[in-house]
Amino acid sequence: MTKNILAGMFLMLTTLSYAQDDATKYAESITPQDLKTHLVIIASDSLEGRDTGSPGQKKAAEYVSKYFKSYGLQPIADNGDGVKSYLQKYKLYKRSYGDVYVKIDGKKYAFNKDFYLNGLLSIPEETETPIVLAGYGIEEGSYNDYATLDVTGKSVILFEGEPKSEDGKYLLNNTTEKTKWSGPLSWQQKVKLALSKGAKFVFIITDKSGEDLDKEIRQRAVMARRFSSPTLKPVQESPNGMASFVIMPEMASSLLNTSIQKLSKIKSDLDKGSKSTAKPLTGKASFKAERVTEIVNTENVAGFMEGTDKKDEVLVISAHLDHIGISANGEINNGADDDGSGTVSIVEIAEAFSKAKADGKGPRRSILFLNVTGEEKGLFGSEYYSENPLLPLENTIADLNIDMIGRVDEVHKNDPKYVYVIGADKLSSELHAISEEANKKYINYKLDYTFNDPKDPNRFYYRSDHYNFAKKNIPVIFYFTGVHEDYHRPGDDVEKIMFDKQAPIVKLVFYTAWELANREERIKVDSHKE
Repeated sequence: MTKNILAGMFLMLTTLSYAQDDATKYAESITPQDLKTHLVIIASDSLEGRDTGSPGQKKAAEYVSKYFKSYGLQPIADNGDGVKSYLQKYKLYKRSYGDVYVKIDGKKYAFNKDFYLNGLLSIPEETETPIVLAGYGIEEGSYNDYATLDVTGKSVILFEGEPKSEDGKYLLNNTTEKTKWSGPLSWQQKVKLALSKGAKFVFIITDKSGEDLDKEIRQRAVMARRFSSPTLKPVQESPNGMASFVIMPEMASSLLNTSIQKLSKIKSDLDKGSKSTAKPLTGKASFKAERVTEIVNTENVAGFMEGTDKKDEVLVISAHLDHIGISANGEINNGADDDGSGTVSIVEIAEAFSKAKADGKGPRRSILFLNVTGEEKGLFGSEYYSENPLLPLENTIADLNIDMIGRVDEVHKNDPKYVYVIGADKLSSELHAISEEANKKYINYKLDYTFNDPKDPNRFYYRSDHYNFAKKNIPVIFYFTGVHEDYHRPGDDVEKIMFDKQAPIVKLVFYTAWELANREERIKVDSHKE
């Protein structure tokens, strides 16, 4: 072996040693106390759970932007005013119910209090119709509630379910087995039939009352959110009329100008198989079910650190800034772990790299520190970035994404020194190897790959912001410590965060980023695993 070769090897080992010493030096700036200092602000009650687009979420964005600026990170977002910003602004479009009521003789009945809706209903202007009671609203075989009724242009009121005698047998089949006219979706059959008869709208009298009814109304309000989920693009709805008002007997009796007792007697007669030959109960009412578009203005927070000799290539380090806000009962969901833990991790990693750059040891590749929003609504912030990137995606070498690393799950309650690593090997075998080596050298935590299994039913690989980068063929790692009992609940508070456990994971992300940003060759995309 020649002296030149020995000298070359010595120089290489010396360079690696210095690089390792540098990484360790700046990683030490990431401390449990600093993480806590930031999280006490990010997960405070004053931010009211950081719901997407809310004042609290915007305060969090301002807080992160302030620190990015203090670290010397560059603002690179252009929002059309010619001024560079740390905020990449975007809009979400949300369709929801506006003014919804039923009015009887001037008295308004309130939505999700006096009644609720099944299906999607759109009545943009107050509409008045005659109303008629149509029994159970069933037509099958010889049984026909519409036989002597003309409901054209009218609204019909129907009893829930189907006629059932005192001996427990259903009249339609003379057995104890329900037919299609009973059950959770039977209302759709009834609405479809009523509309085919010319009815304009359908009211169904619920059998529930008291606490059962209150619970049902709350559940229906939650289910109705599927009609008000935000989207990145405006949505044009096309209600098909398959909807109904669900009301209580008291409201039904007011609609039909009768008493609850008489209404109950009619239902009892139907259950016995007899129908009154008297004139059917009628009335009239006005109602409105307005659908409106709400625009939610929100923003990703992006701080850019330019690299040196490989500055055209960029590493993204991401976490989501927002959470789910305030519950219906007024409780604040502070989201200290989800994803306050990731948000403050980004701030700390950015500080570590800024200290290195200030000492003339900045990264060779550029780094984008990215706090996105809309994750809880559907990964919208990262999707928006992936479709409107601030830096070319073809030059983006990887995304390291942090989401919930401040607690432990039930599986690891006696062994907190772990982190789930998801996606590292999906697109790049080199990324997986770099992650493993960084952990082995510096942290020595257990890297748990349980959720990396494509057969795992939780499918966490698809459920955080890294996935929008993976879809663009950009290698990713998702750092995660699992779901706990306070997931999406008011109990996810700072007091429960294990900062001594979190800090080493944040350092692991930093060490992995350090290697990715400073190595000679860009990591290869050589895997295509599920």
